[in-house]
Amino acid sequence: MTVILTRKPLDPDKLTALVQRPAYGAAVTFLGVTRDHNDGRRVLYLEYEAYEEMAVQELKRVVDELKARLPVDVAVAHRLGRLEIGEVSLVIAVGSAHRKEALDACADAVDRIKMTVPIWKREVFEGGYVWIGSEEHVEQESSA
Repeated sequence: MTVILTRKPLDPDKLTALVQRPAYGAAVTFLGVTRDHNDGRRVLYLEYEAYEEMAVQELKRVVDELKARLPVDVAVAHRLGRLEIGEVSLVIAVGSAHRKEALDACADAVDRIKMTVPIWKREVFEGGYVWIGSEEHVEQESSA
């Protein structure tokens, strides 16, 4: 099982290679990419923070549960720190004998990670910022 939290750029090809097998006919890779807008505002950049030990444990739990339910191999990597527009923040790679299991597992992994893993995103936009992924949706005005 591969679960990575890092402040370095992610390599989707390397992660995908970890889930490919000669017996597998499917490899699905999801990329979460920093976009330049949200809620009608121009986003300047994102910052990700995490409770790292717990985030790694929860990512491993998500992967273990997927593998227990579906015949798949899964690798997950998430960036921390500042990300510029267009940078990859999340890579989920899934390998399976058939596409349906790989696609289902990948979609489920994205949803579960967003719901349960203690990683928070600070979205910096023109005129302020907002924390996303916490119980509170806190907006602050800033000169950023």
